Amino acid sequence: MCHVLIIEDETLIALDLEDLLQSNGATSFSFAENQEDAVAAARANRPDLILSDVMLTEGTGTLAVRAIRDAYGPIPVLFITATPEACSPYALPGEIFRKPLDRPAIGAAFCRLAFAA
Repeated sequence: MCHVLIIEDETLIALDLEDLLQSNGATSFSFAENQEDAVAAARANRPDLILSDVMLTEGTGTLAVRAIRDAYGPIPVLFITATPEACSPYALPGEIFRKPLDRPAIGAAFCRLAFAA
């Protein structure tokens, strides 16, 4: 069982990522469009993996991920963003992918992180 929190403010991208991760073994999802909702979603259902955009309409994915990891410990993270340079000041562990989506690479990274034991 693998629960994924998708933090993405573009609905079509979030749904595309859900489809991709579901085809790679994810079993359940929570969605958030902004920083505050992401932290609340993690509080409601702790994710096994977080997939996050960086720049959101309200807040940032990196700050949401930091807050979630501070509360729940190390959770694997995949950042998917048009602004990968915005990840560096936060020094969060995780893999970074540039938009547009590279579906095979994201799927492989998801499998590597979600099912590593």
